[in-house]
Amino acid sequence: MSVSLNSDSVSDPVSDSGLQSGAGLRSAARLRQLLLHPLLRPLAALGLLLALDFFMIPGFFRLEWKDGHLYGSLIDIVNRAAPLILTALGMTLVIATRGIDISVGAVVAIAGTVAALLIGGTVEMHNGVPEYASRIPMVWAIAAAMGAAILCGVWNGFLVATLGLQPIIATLILMVGGRGLAQLLTDGQIVTVYYKPFFYIGSGYLFGLPFSLFIAVGVFFVVALLMRKTALGLFIQTVGINPVAARLAGIRTAALIFFVYMFCSACAGVAGLMISSNIKSADANNAGLLLELDAILAVTLGGTSLAGGKFSLVGSAIGALIIQALTYTIYSMGVPPEVNMVVKSMVVFAVCLSQSPEFRGLGSEMFGGASRSRTVRK
Repeated sequence: MSVSLNSDSVSDPVSDSGLQSGAGLRSAARLRQLLLHPLLRPLAALGLLLALDFFMIPGFFRLEWKDGHLYGSLIDIVNRAAPLILTALGMTLVIATRGIDISVGAVVAIAGTVAALLIGGTVEMHNGVPEYASRIPMVWAIAAAMGAAILCGVWNGFLVATLGLQPIIATLILMVGGRGLAQLLTDGQIVTVYYKPFFYIGSGYLFGLPFSLFIAVGVFFVVALLMRKTALGLFIQTVGINPVAARLAGIRTAALIFFVYMFCSACAGVAGLMISSNIKSADANNAGLLLELDAILAVTLGGTSLAGGKFSLVGSAIGALIIQALTYTIYSMGVPPEVNMVVKSMVVFAVCLSQSPEFRGLGSEMFGGASRSRTVRK
């Protein structure tokens, strides 16, 4: 009797174990890569906050279709977060170049004030039906508001990139002077807008979702495309890591820094139009007040280092959602508004500690020393 052995049907235990070991190593590597992903922490923080809202706020995730669009807490958060997302996108590029812009709140007030003054609006009755008219065409009013915002960015860029002033000092000038200018334009009063088409920017809906969300998403994709498909993102990162080396490598660092401050103010200008449209007026005293704090916090929560260099646009958008969700949670739970500032200051403190090399080194020494001591006792 003859026995034939088919080599394809005989398994090699050594090779099987090697394949299993390789698959296990690849799975472990993927898990480690996932745990070390820079977006994991902001996403986890946002998920934890939404889970808290689910248990603490009744009907938090409930959505209703009414009057041709969606209603609900999530829609409110996204709508209110759109101006902050825009401001955080501009702030991300500024911080990536080792800069800071604390004047975005004043730029918001200036843009909203210019738009409201130029649009204004009058109410006229025709056959018992009110009709609203604008002082000048709304397109020109929006263009003037954006022009004022961009001029603010030109001023900041000139002080930082051309004169070499420290970014926090240069933008502090506009932070104080810009809001004062907005208050002078309005005589310290609230300027009401009656022109209904202007309201669509901040409180209108498209396909059932807030129109402001489409603006924020559109700006995000344009900026992300520029950062990924052109050398602009690499240049910004290079300037943030080492501006001297970037200049010696042929990068026009002054022009690049000038551009990011202009872009940051332009984003703040769009945010100012959203806020002014949403409240149907221009409030130079309170519009955009402390928005710079929320923008900087959103950027740092998203993983962008205050030391410059690597940045994350997606992380900044997630950070803005975290800030707005946190604000909504505090107000919905009946907590006094003053607590909101305390919570934000604690978050800022924790973020700064997490980005401190000395603090991380101290933590490593403490946990490493404790681990070594346990090993010695064993």
